[in-house]
Amino acid sequence: MKPQNQSNSDDRAVSPVIGVILMVAITVILAAVIGTFVLGLGDQLGDTAPQATFTIDDNSSQTINITKTGGQSLEASDLVLAVDGERVNTSFPGDTWQTGERKQITNSPGGGATNWDSGEATVRIIHDPSGNAIFERTWDFS
Repeated sequence: MKPQNQSNSDDRAVSPVIGVILMVAITVILAAVIGTFVLGLGDQLGDTAPQATFTIDDNSSQTINITKTGGQSLEASDLVLAVDGERVNTSFPGDTWQTGERKQITNSPGGGATNWDSGEATVRIIHDPSGNAIFERTWDFS
């Protein structure tokens, strides 16, 4: 009589098949993770631009007045103003920009700044850590 604890010859191939399937699955997952970072998709998970709304008012050829009308509070040092693609300042004045606050940026023509009195210009507020424009409007400075 044959002992019951011995394996049948047909049952021996189950463990190697499961092992091969697990090794293939681990290889596919590892390749997907490495491929994501090699292709730079992992970098896109970083800084995102905050959400806020603004209005422009009472501008002249030497100043731009911008009022924050909604959205989350912003660190003023993280924001840069650009007029027609040229950065005007290194940051907005103050610490935190709350809803309802008005900021004034003055153009310093002696520092090589562009004249704003030449008609329409595109005004952007750029969130410097993410590099995204969070506000864009065309304004007539004439």
